[in-house]
Amino acid sequence: MVMGERGRPSALEVCRVLAVLFSLFPSVSLQCKILKCNSEFWASTSNAGPEEEFCTALRAYNSCVRRTARTCRGDLTYHSAQHGIEDLMSQHNCSKEGPTSHPRTRTPLPPAPPPVMTDSQERSDGPEVCHYERSLPRNTAPPNYTHCGFFGDPHLRTFGDDFQTCKVEGAWPLIHNKYLSVQVTNTPVVPGSFATATSKLTIIFKNFQECVDQKMYHAETDELPAAFADGSKNGGDRYGANTLRVVEKVPGQHVEIQARYIGTTIVVRQVGRYLTFAVRMPEEVVNSVEEGDNQDLYLCLHGCPANQRIDFRNFRARAAEAHSVSRTRSSTGAHGFTYQSAKTKCKERLPVEDLYFHSCVFDLLSSGDINFTMAAYYAFEDVKMLHSNSKRYHIFEKDAEMNGAEQKGRNLLSVFLVNLLAVLLWTVCL
Repeated sequence: MVMGERGRPSALEVCRVLAVLFSLFPSVSLQCKILKCNSEFWASTSNAGPEEEFCTALRAYNSCVRRTARTCRGDLTYHSAQHGIEDLMSQHNCSKEGPTSHPRTRTPLPPAPPPVMTDSQERSDGPEVCHYERSLPRNTAPPNYTHCGFFGDPHLRTFGDDFQTCKVEGAWPLIHNKYLSVQVTNTPVVPGSFATATSKLTIIFKNFQECVDQKMYHAETDELPAAFADGSKNGGDRYGANTLRVVEKVPGQHVEIQARYIGTTIVVRQVGRYLTFAVRMPEEVVNSVEEGDNQDLYLCLHGCPANQRIDFRNFRARAAEAHSVSRTRSSTGAHGFTYQSAKTKCKERLPVEDLYFHSCVFDLLSSGDINFTMAAYYAFEDVKMLHSNSKRYHIFEKDAEMNGAEQKGRNLLSVFLVNLLAVLLWTVCL
């Protein structure tokens, strides 16, 4: 599939996206000291004006963003602002050198009414390029779809079907490629504990050809919207806008985002006080890396860093040992569950003792929050809906051990080949 160059957004569209980004992240805005210059730029460019004046405002805004680099580097909103400024500089042929004095603020005009769409426009699904499978060359093999899930305390199932339990407190990127970015923020479940869970989720769909405008979806605890951040439910005003849609399945609990132009489906849920994330995505889209991006930190692709992983087999062994010691004392764990009572509760929803079952037990023992039982249950339900291989729905401990052994084997082979190459080069040089 030939994806082509990304379409250029209009100045107004990019400004609106930047304004929404920073209004949704007030804590980041305060840290980065960027809210003031963002609002000034938005106010001064809300109404059309001379190109020279717009470029002056854009240079002033660029200067302000660059001054926040130290406190904002690594944050999704900061990088979105950078990309937006670069797009606008190119679109309006603005030079990076020139005056940066703030233009006088104009009173914005009232927003124009939305364009009236005819019935035929509403029914249109857009051109073939906006349908991933339709746009593939004929007689080619069907695309290979992959799945990533992130839920609970938190537990991660990567695109490669590795299953990990992680600490990852704070903001972490799950996915980043040419077409979308996904970032989660995890907060402690119990003060002083290593247990964390997802309290915020941000997804940015980048503008693409005649299909969709750039859109952002942002959810957090007790706020699972049924629309994108700008209030729309589809991909904007382009011909293929309906190939990106937000569909509310259960108000406040379950949202599905369908991005047919890249063959992707995303499921976001709130279970108890925390969010879960699941995605089905073609392998080609997963691997559509932006130039110069080594993808090392993206959890869905490579898993959690080694220093952020928790070996819950050891945790479970300690819990089982503590249970056997305390049976005669009729005592419970620190959060109200014994190992056996946690297993019994998880068995109600997850009868197969796979890693989803064991993650449920882990979460009950580490947090005591019974809602994590349903988080593991829904995570597995999402696997059944999104995973392309029914034989891989369940992951068992032996599978995880095998994947770990395979990874170690690949690492050893790499070391061996590098050493062999060094010996050969040394021999040739002699």
